[in-house]
Amino acid sequence: MHAALKTPGPDHPITITPSPARVRVRFNGKVVAETTRALELKEEGYRLVRYIPRADIDMRFFERTTRVTHCPYKGDANYFSLVDKDVRADNAVWTYEHPGTAVAAIAGHLAFYPSRVEIEAL
Repeated sequence: MHAALKTPGPDHPITITPSPARVRVRFNGKVVAETTRALELKEEGYRLVRYIPRADIDMRFFERTTRVTHCPYKGDANYFSLVDKDVRADNAVWTYEHPGTAVAAIAGHLAFYPSRVEIEAL
């Protein structure tokens, strides 16, 4: 069991805003997600991450894994691998299914490692 989550503040700001872009994610040349409803999370010390609503994702390419990591601000992240025929990208996608109150907006959204997929902001 983890300690209570930390609250973002001046020493570690986290902001979540609607993305102005249409976001398209391709894996192995196939569109696995496309949305106009992405959220952009900016966290001190990290690159911008776009979180995409699960409703706008083609879950046929996703396999849940047992990997779990913990962020002291966002909570526990669960992971998915992307699979298309014989092509795999292990733990390429993460989601905070029960995020902390300060970042509750990202519940029900998934994020992708840019090194594992092609992410377009149109």
